[in-house]
Amino acid sequence: MPFELSDALLQEILFSMENQDNDFLLDTREGVVVSAGDIDEADGEDEPDKDRFVPLPDWSPQDGYRLMERFAAGLHNPMIREQLTAALNNGRGVFRAFKNALSQYPQTEKLWFGYKERAMKRKAIAWYNSYREIWGLELLGGEPEDTSSLILEDFLLREGADGDYEKAAALHKLCLLAGQGAGEDDEGGSVAAGLEVFESMNLWVFPGDLCFVAETRGGSFSGYICAIRSAPSSLHIRALEVVPEYRGLGLGKALLGRLIEKASALQVRNVTVDLPGGTDGFSRALLMEQFKPCVQRYSLTLKNPGRGGPAA
Repeated sequence: MPFELSDALLQEILFSMENQDNDFLLDTREGVVVSAGDIDEADGEDEPDKDRFVPLPDWSPQDGYRLMERFAAGLHNPMIREQLTAALNNGRGVFRAFKNALSQYPQTEKLWFGYKERAMKRKAIAWYNSYREIWGLELLGGEPEDTSSLILEDFLLREGADGDYEKAAALHKLCLLAGQGAGEDDEGGSVAAGLEVFESMNLWVFPGDLCFVAETRGGSFSGYICAIRSAPSSLHIRALEVVPEYRGLGLGKALLGRLIEKASALQVRNVTVDLPGGTDGFSRALLMEQFKPCVQRYSLTLKNPGRGGPAA
């Protein structure tokens, strides 16, 4: 009798796959995972039915290591990627080193757990489908295909609300401080100056007239986009910010796409957005969404204001 792969059984299989201390098999009659040493007791016969017990999918330390390599390589945050890569090149104790490095970044650690579970589920479902094929049954749909980078299935996008204000304000403050810090090492302070100009042009509001926020599957606030009506059929994006740990994953682009989709449904004809200097990477995402540049503003930071200026 074919066994059914329930959620509970699938989780039991995944747990046993990682256990390197014992060999486990699936009792297809009872639909439970058993230790190889307990087969005789589970069957209750001198000669156990070999067709009844099938080995679980292979999952070796090498499989785990390769998965960690792919995860680290797929991270677009250079600081975290480099730390995880260094841990994997540690020589001895790489699993512990990888775990310790991840523990410094709780949100990335959550992404890793989800990434790992999906990879193991794909393998378990492929294993189960191999038996369904033998039984002449329809194959189950697998988990999403693996990709070279983390994808947005790790996040939820929803409309923003007043209750998100404190988290959005904290992220905005963090982004401002980061921009000001970058300006300290920039000749002439152009980054900080550009940010100051940008802020004067785009007073921060939240949630505005149209807003979406991003959260991890665990409910952690990860980013937002908000816009205001600049005219009955026009929308101006006032802010689009993502938690630093999640930048480079395509989250900002996903928020932008969701807002454009909603704006179109609301019969908005024009959407505008201003970008501070140094955001060329995201400008490419705007061009891909058919945005067109319409205004350029240049800023000059005077070294000694009030001294030696031109005569009136």
